[in-house]
Amino acid sequence: MSDIREIKSRMKSVSDTAKITKAMYMISSSKMRKARAELERTRPHFDALNSEIKRIFRSKSHIDSPYMYPADGSHDLPGAYAYIVVTSDKGLAGFYNHAVIKEFESQMTDHESRYFMVGDYGCKYCDALGIEYDGEFRFSADNPTMRRTRRMADYILDEYDAGRISKIFLIYTDLENNISQKARTVRLLPFHRKDFTDEAAMNDNVSFDFYPSAESVLDSIVRSYVAEYLYSALVDSYCCEQSARMNAMDEADQNANELMAELRLEYNHARQGKITREITEISAGARALKKKKTAETVAKGAYTNGR
Repeated sequence: MSDIREIKSRMKSVSDTAKITKAMYMISSSKMRKARAELERTRPHFDALNSEIKRIFRSKSHIDSPYMYPADGSHDLPGAYAYIVVTSDKGLAGFYNHAVIKEFESQMTDHESRYFMVGDYGCKYCDALGIEYDGEFRFSADNPTMRRTRRMADYILDEYDAGRISKIFLIYTDLENNISQKARTVRLLPFHRKDFTDEAAMNDNVSFDFYPSAESVLDSIVRSYVAEYLYSALVDSYCCEQSARMNAMDEADQNANELMAELRLEYNHARQGKITREITEISAGARALKKKKTAETVAKGAYTNGR
């Protein structure tokens, strides 16, 4: 009896867990759709900024801007390198955070670096290993918004403009398609001409007029461009998190179904065993009662004959 009760209790626990995983799957699916829709709404503005930068590079062979690599082509710049690392606020997202952390670890070098963590998981990881990160740069990775992203971009760009950092890298997860995702590192600043135009386009003699100058226009749109790029990466990462969580919940649901099938089989066996024992006990009792009645009848007959 106790075995059957224990099995029924386990079945209820597995059933409750399956309900939770299904609910989390549906929630993640809804969040992912909303985030993608918001990203598509803001994409035209980002594309316009990207096109403007391309026009600047196509019309000017040399641009003197603090947001460009030096004219001598040097890539080894003095000063700290900044790494913005995008993780999640929550767990239960399968391999998502592990892939980001692995990419983060691969970027660690002897060069002076500063780390800016987005999401609680990355902060907890750094705390556990004693890795220093900017404590004032604390932003949630959940439900990215343009307003929050602009605050992130302004904070980082203020450090860049003050000369405290010389390069800005972004480590995030790119949603390549609805199934595949990959953690990657991209450089946000400084710009390089080849990041925006191919070799053939760079040799085109295209004339555009910029007021008051190409450098001024570039400097004026950098903050918007960085914020838009960062927002796109945050939404991509958020979608990857939800996709990974959906996969994890789907796998958990499948495991729950398999476990439930095993428990049902175990329950049926236990119940069948209980019924068999009850039938055996009833049969044994009936036989004992029959023997008792037979013995009483024999004893009564012997007593009668003796008289």
